[in-house]
Amino acid sequence: MLAKDLLKDIVKIRVPKQIEQLDIKAISVDSRRVQNNSLFIALKGTKCDGADFIQEALDKGAQVIIKSEELAYSINRNNNAGILTVEDTHKALCDILLRFYGKLSDKVKVIGITGTNGKTTVSYLIESILKSAGLRCGVVGTINYRYGDKIFASHNTTPGIVDNQEFLSELMREKIGYCVMEVSSHALDQRRVGLIDFQAAIFTNLTSDHLDYHKDREDYFAAKAKLFQQISPKGIAVINNDDEYSPKLQHLIPAKIFTYGIKNKSDITVEDVTLNLTGSRFTLKSPWGTIKFNTPLIGFHNIYNILAAVTVGLFEGINADLIKRGIEAVGCVPGRLEAINEGQDFHVFVDYAHTEDALKNILQSIRNVCPAKIILVFGCGGDRDKSKRPKMGKTASELADFVMLTTDNPRSEDPKTIVEQIVAGCEKNNYKVILDRKEAIEEALQIAGSGNVVVVAGKGHEDYQIFKDKTIHFDDRQVVRDFLLKRREHSPSIKH
Repeated sequence: MLAKDLLKDIVKIRVPKQIEQLDIKAISVDSRRVQNNSLFIALKGTKCDGADFIQEALDKGAQVIIKSEELAYSINRNNNAGILTVEDTHKALCDILLRFYGKLSDKVKVIGITGTNGKTTVSYLIESILKSAGLRCGVVGTINYRYGDKIFASHNTTPGIVDNQEFLSELMREKIGYCVMEVSSHALDQRRVGLIDFQAAIFTNLTSDHLDYHKDREDYFAAKAKLFQQISPKGIAVINNDDEYSPKLQHLIPAKIFTYGIKNKSDITVEDVTLNLTGSRFTLKSPWGTIKFNTPLIGFHNIYNILAAVTVGLFEGINADLIKRGIEAVGCVPGRLEAINEGQDFHVFVDYAHTEDALKNILQSIRNVCPAKIILVFGCGGDRDKSKRPKMGKTASELADFVMLTTDNPRSEDPKTIVEQIVAGCEKNNYKVILDRKEAIEEALQIAGSGNVVVVAGKGHEDYQIFKDKTIHFDDRQVVRDFLLKRREHSPSIKH
């Protein structure tokens, strides 16, 4: 797009003649990704200031720089780039992106999912429902960003506003009609999804998390609630009616609301529930009728996830049989109560649970259907919300029979200090500290008896571990498999 058309009425002055005929090929707020004929906007972020990277953007071929009026900068200009000022760089960015890409959510239906827990599983379920109905979709989430056979690494649960527009633009070009997006509280607070009108917005639940970023739980809720102000006029809000924040959230939503729940009266609910360690059976009741499900997903928390996903499918007019097929096709979500079976005579699950509520959900789900001993391995991440550490310790010691306390991603913190803060919440002396995560997992597997359940929690799908001075390859699932396979080789009596 020509610079004069892209910037008209956005910058205060008339676009200088030397740049008005420039053909802008890309918009960027990250100097590392600038290419020739780019427009670079120097935003002030939470950790760094775009002003510090203007020279780098110019060196990489940026033809236009947008900066705030008060921004002081020092550059060694070696090209004919134009440097223009605006009062509000974020507003200018939104206006420029809207002009450059158009209103993409008018062409790609975006389904947003927010809440402390369950976002990833709900995204996989909705994706599967859409595929079952022959509808194409892209997914943006914690595990990866993907569409068709293309998979991109996920650096944040929800990418930045420019990346979102690029992804939706790619979906539009590929004639993909839907995008399922996990929307984090950070993304909402930082306005990363500001240009999207959501076809559906889902609220899963809200428990304490990210209080290293948000000042308190009410501030965390306020960030989550912002998603529901961006619902398309023809869209819906899908709300977990059993969550304590449901009434408050519903009061703030201008769109049509569908509630789901098991305890409180809701539009979408269940009956005839049967749970075990191999899956769940239940009948879903809704204004559209009833559907019987038999799913490999385990526990009431996954029934909640299914209710949310099915509500979206029904609202989109998808046939009940296709919805059933889509739900039941999801055998496992990576790192979410993912069963590892290498012929051992006990159960092993790897889960991403890294909050008190998520840990409680998986342990109670197992306890409700299995009387056997539960051995839990977990730790807490460093440089993150410290208030949840003793709470997770309390939950672990109450609901597990034995706990191996270890490292998660300690980052810049001392692993020993993190574990001490977890121990402060343990009300039983049923734990052991082994800081080396591999050793902790292997000892838990070594002491597991026939019929026991070993849960390795906290990292789920992650294949790395972050320390103060390095990041190493580490995958809980692979550590478990390697140990079980090695033990099987030395124990002929174990089934192959």
